[in-house]
Amino acid sequence: MATTRETFIGYDYPLGYSITQYQGRKGVNFAIAAPNATQVWLCLFDELQHETRYLMYRHYDCFSLFITNISFGQQYAFRVEGGQEQGNCYNVSKLLLDPYSRLVVNVPELATEQQLVPFLWDNQQDNAALAAKSVVVDTAFDWENDKPLRTPWSQTIIYELHIKGFSQLNDRIPATLRGTFAGLADPVNVAYLQKLGITAVELLPITLHLDEPRLQRMGKKNYWGYNVLAHFAPDQRFAASEAVLLELKSLIKTLHQAGIEVILDVVFNHTAENDIAGPTLCQRGIDNRLYYWHDQQQHYLNWTGCGNSLNLSEPRVLQWVMDCLRYWVTEFHIDGFRFDLAPLLGRTPKFAKNSALFLAMAQDPLLSQCKMIAEPWDIGIEGYQLSHFPHFFSEWNDRFRSDIRRFWLNNSQELGAFALRFAGSADLFQAKGRAVRSSINFITAHDGFNLQDLVSYQHKHNHNNGEDNRDGDSHNFSFNHGEEGISNDPDILQQRLLSKKALLATQLLALGTPMLLAGDEIGHSQQGNNNCYCQDNALTWLNWQTADHSLRQYVADLIALRKEMGARGIYDNWWNADNAQWFRADGQPMQTQDWQQGSSLMLLLQGKYLLLFNANRTSQIFHLPQGDWQIRLGEALELRQSQAIVKQLGIVILMQSLS
Repeated sequence: MATTRETFIGYDYPLGYSITQYQGRKGVNFAIAAPNATQVWLCLFDELQHETRYLMYRHYDCFSLFITNISFGQQYAFRVEGGQEQGNCYNVSKLLLDPYSRLVVNVPELATEQQLVPFLWDNQQDNAALAAKSVVVDTAFDWENDKPLRTPWSQTIIYELHIKGFSQLNDRIPATLRGTFAGLADPVNVAYLQKLGITAVELLPITLHLDEPRLQRMGKKNYWGYNVLAHFAPDQRFAASEAVLLELKSLIKTLHQAGIEVILDVVFNHTAENDIAGPTLCQRGIDNRLYYWHDQQQHYLNWTGCGNSLNLSEPRVLQWVMDCLRYWVTEFHIDGFRFDLAPLLGRTPKFAKNSALFLAMAQDPLLSQCKMIAEPWDIGIEGYQLSHFPHFFSEWNDRFRSDIRRFWLNNSQELGAFALRFAGSADLFQAKGRAVRSSINFITAHDGFNLQDLVSYQHKHNHNNGEDNRDGDSHNFSFNHGEEGISNDPDILQQRLLSKKALLATQLLALGTPMLLAGDEIGHSQQGNNNCYCQDNALTWLNWQTADHSLRQYVADLIALRKEMGARGIYDNWWNADNAQWFRADGQPMQTQDWQQGSSLMLLLQGKYLLLFNANRTSQIFHLPQGDWQIRLGEALELRQSQAIVKQLGIVILMQSLS
């Protein structure tokens, strides 16, 4: 029997759907912003996918409808009509997702031209039977006493991981859980993270993404997930069960109970609709001129390299972003966000650190308490904005990555650059009044060589990506130590290990916020591919069977040492001459000319910790400051009264005797 429903004009706020009351009746209110549209229909679908359309009511720049007798699991979408002015892409025959979708079903495959055509904005075929639908979902969850951890930045150690890649090959957890939210929440994995010592996981995008038609035609997938289709909706491909929302919430609660924060990598610079020849699935059909940046000829401004760029200077688009971030914090207890191609957040169209979105974030009582991390570059004009973000952001510091790689792997001998990066990149951040935690110190990330490949390959090997090895960065400052790729030479293997340890120690002990890439601590290799965005296979899945457990223990020891030093306040503030002194290897204070060239130096912190840096591949004698020194962490060291000999490349940490 057909469901009897009543409809009313409803509310224009909040956008998306909300379970509420109207004139004493219980029901669901739907609202959608579409300033340039003339009419909008809410489309409901029953179990047999029969469609019922309801004309929505206009409220200035949005449309609303309150409707009774809506149950959880109800599938819905919109059809939008508008004028044919240049820049509009209205087509009533196209079914469109709610930009506020909390769950999406029936995501289309677009591997062939035949599959893509019904989703082109100017095609006249009705695509309702093929299109994705939004779903009304129950968000209830027992969080018990879960509260934000609010780990201080000075104590934060970030671990960047991919939900699937982290546990897909882990035979210590049940096969049905591998590669899922539930898999990461398995006690085996939680115990691993705790033993390693990290304080926060930064998850590569977990929101529903679309595999680009180009990749689908090649039989590949968008593994990283930056081609987002639904920014409010978790991707069901990461769920071990149909209850994806509950599974994700359970993961976050479990990690919080283990003392681990959760940071989401989010994408508010472009959408999966790509360029004008891409599929029309949501924003383009709702209000193309509202959501995307255009030039005077109404062509997309492509500052992302993905075909379109979201216009976050538009109030309704800004509202959508703010609502999305608040949703993840309120409904999922997310602790922070890493923003992909973050200059787009501040484009007006020029980048402005006082843009409307930044001001909204800064004053928001909820978001202002979250960790905010920027990838400070896009490909637009003046797209490189490292150190130019508002004070509440921390930023991926590629200057740290490059200068540290060059020092340890390319024999740059630039002691000044090395010391600046190790001391928190004060030249970039302190000079602008920014806090110590502003620099996210990383050697590797998901994008680029991972650590094992950084010391094993001189050149990228991206042929499997199907782009004739043209993709990926060609300036990696890597060093293969004498043989490209896999080696069985014991000396080469030893030299590679020393380089890895030096890089890890620099990354984890430097002033600023360290970020470790999952798999670096166990020697995982991607066989020289430095752009694995489309490699959803054993190339990117962590190989736990070949894990280097001694290297993992070294990383755990480094993290424990950082926490020990942090407990003494070493990472709370910028270093100065009172608590940080730099010395030459001969024991004399560094002078201006000494910073120009060299491969060794010492750093004394609070008079308690002495760090010896030796970038030579041969032994180095260090004449130590006065004190009763003992080895705290390091190897291949001879300690003789006031003299130490570091036999090989690396970092050795000494500590004043407690006696």
